[in-house]
Amino acid sequence: MNHRLIIACVLAMACAIALTECGKPAPQQTPEQTAPAPQPSAATSAADTSGAVSQEAAPPAQGAQHAEARLVPITIKLPKPVFVGTPTNIAVPNLEAPLGHPRPPFLAPEGTTNVALKKPVTGSDEQPTIGELAMITDGDKEAAEGSFVELGPGVQYVTVDLKARFTIYAIVVWHYHKQAVVYRGVVVQVADDREMTKNLRTLFNNDIDNVSGRGVGKDMAYVETAEGKLIDAKGVQGRYVRLYSKGNTANDLNHYIEVEVYGRAVQ
Repeated sequence: MNHRLIIACVLAMACAIALTECGKPAPQQTPEQTAPAPQPSAATSAADTSGAVSQEAAPPAQGAQHAEARLVPITIKLPKPVFVGTPTNIAVPNLEAPLGHPRPPFLAPEGTTNVALKKPVTGSDEQPTIGELAMITDGDKEAAEGSFVELGPGVQYVTVDLKARFTIYAIVVWHYHKQAVVYRGVVVQVADDREMTKNLRTLFNNDIDNVSGRGVGKDMAYVETAEGKLIDAKGVQGRYVRLYSKGNTANDLNHYIEVEVYGRAVQ
């Protein structure tokens, strides 16, 4: 066989091999060779790799639609002041120093009102020496004759029935502000029943001698003024509000001009 024939045979074989390779399907990529798919950004992702809903796509919390109302100053209509300043001749231990300026506004959830207005009042002295128990929630806070109730000496209490359970944010009490006096053994409690046994809570107690049997108090004594004494109730819930006292620095009698309870109905 000559050289030309040999070269021709080699070229023919090479062409046949090339045609065979061209007819084969393209090789498949393995998982390792496959390029990773682009991942969604955090702002558009609805779920993370574990299947949990992302923070951006999460629905609002269940309580978000029922969030607490915004806080606003409660409206307290004050009576006309009768005297100014704090006398220096009141010798009472644990006496609160005068503020020296008007009391700052008290904030409570929007919709808070005086829920004690015109509500029934009972007490340890059902036949007061002066006035009637119903006057304690009649809205009259002036220090005038005919505006206050006088109970007998010793430990006495009055109870306001709110007629329903309320969330209570503040209680304001005016004992007697025609002259500068300090009432002793002041205790303020809230409960769910008339007997003051169910869910009983003490909101204020300056009875340092436990004369009322409600326990020794650590709150400070205070001088009566036209602003009344505002007690922060911190949102407790209850129906009945009871207030104790045991005389004052002028005499052994107990007096009330008005009691206001600021709250909202329990939902």
